[in-house]
Amino acid sequence: MKNDKLKNQYRVNEQIRVREVRIVGDDGSSVVSTRDALNMAREQGVDLVEISPNANPPVCRLIDYSKFLYQQKKRQKEMKAKQVKVEVKEIRFGPQTDEHDYQFKLKHAKEFLEEGNKVRAYVFFRGRSILFKEQGEVLLLRFANDLEECGKVESMPSLEGKKMFLYLAPKKAGAQKKSQQARDREAAEAEAKEAAKLQREQEVEEAESRPISERLQDSQNSGLFANAKISADALKKLQEAKD
Repeated sequence: MKNDKLKNQYRVNEQIRVREVRIVGDDGSSVVSTRDALNMAREQGVDLVEISPNANPPVCRLIDYSKFLYQQKKRQKEMKAKQVKVEVKEIRFGPQTDEHDYQFKLKHAKEFLEEGNKVRAYVFFRGRSILFKEQGEVLLLRFANDLEECGKVESMPSLEGKKMFLYLAPKKAGAQKKSQQARDREAAEAEAKEAAKLQREQEVEEAESRPISERLQDSQNSGLFANAKISADALKKLQEAKD
């Protein structure tokens, strides 16, 4: 059925009844009469396939029709594979969920969001526990706040029957909000790098301001010239520079 549907999307050979068409290929495009285009297809042993019927004139390709359909099917399959399937994951709470259970479900919700899924969290009120609906709302708001780095609120907590729902969607990659601790750490690292840079620049300035004789002496003491073969003229120039 799918192949039949794909075939019906395109007109081929004598099904193309316009006066002229634009032939496109690797070497460019040209406008020719439909009769000439059909003759070109026969000479090359291929088909005349209309790929853009709404263009003026319609755009066609000279290609084996079965090969063309295979390429189109393959392209559709690749596009389908690239589409991200978003699922809605549910997280259920009670109005008096303990801290351990809360942290366990928070961890799972974070994983769901980071995988690109949506999260529908809800508090289920059983029997007289509906009296604690404000407590359930506070719990869901806390839940949303704890997930602000990886998820955004699509709808605030709302009561539907015996359930109060909160909907969260994943944030786009690179758009996550950094925590205050992360921002403080990055600022401290930037300040440390800047301080180190200024320190190096200051050391270079101090070294360049010293007399050349002192700098040469330091170089000799550090062994810079210890293993070098220096000519007599070079030694004489260095001595003159020191004096």
